Amino acid sequence: MQAEQFIKEGKLDDALAALQDAVRSDPASVEKRAFLYQLLCVMGRWDRALTQINVAGELDPKNLLMVELYRNAILCEAFRADVFAGKRTPLMLGEPPAWVGLMVQACSLLESGDAAAAARLRDAAFEAAPAVSGSINGEPFEWIADTDHRLGPILEAVIQGKYYWVPFERIAEITIEPPGALRDVVWAQAEFTWSNEGKAVGLIPVRYPGTMEKGPDEARLSRRTDYEQLEGDYCIGIGQRMWATDAGEYPILETRRITLSAVPEGRADG
Repeated sequence: MQAEQFIKEGKLDDALAALQDAVRSDPASVEKRAFLYQLLCVMGRWDRALTQINVAGELDPKNLLMVELYRNAILCEAFRADVFAGKRTPLMLGEPPAWVGLMVQACSLLESGDAAAAARLRDAAFEAAPAVSGSINGEPFEWIADTDHRLGPILEAVIQGKYYWVPFERIAEITIEPPGALRDVVWAQAEFTWSNEGKAVGLIPVRYPGTMEKGPDEARLSRRTDYEQLEGDYCIGIGQRMWATDAGEYPILETRRITLSAVPEGRADG
């Protein structure tokens, strides 16, 4: 299919034009509709993606579980954007540590243009958050953090159709499926084991918020990671999510397993 070649070349607008032509010529094709909704997700055209995934579900009811999973993921993107715009508070699993509230406030300050004040809250939150040791792809580390300072010791996750922030200290293990479809450069499928031994399956957003507005097509396709430096040495990611440890940096699409040690009593609440 011509659209696939354009995607390999990183030409999203050309891919969309070719795929729309293919769908018009074969509107009952579930495969083409599914491909189209995934491409629209890559491009951040959420309303159109929602329409196409709904049509794909109507054409083939056997895909209803997949449709439900990714329909909810699409809907969560609006909530997620509001969180980073300082308009809403992310959902939490249980009572969050106090320092997480500082991270939420920092997002609001960033949106208002006060990066210096946001950096002060970030520094206080990073100081309060416990360092969590473990391993990533079998390589041991003493601490782990998202390289985007809006997140740091926090993992974003879509679980049961809702958007959460989860501190690394509340996680025992993350297993991430390797990418196999275009949608996997937007959301990585993952299994979670929590520090209280509970388990869940869900999705991790692969790309940083703001990638649609600031990043080139390669960033939208999660083929690169760039950073915007703000006042107060505030680092904002664009493109594919990257985790840092004391041992190195790890792109999410190349990460298969993260194990995390229990935080000592008295440090778990920041």
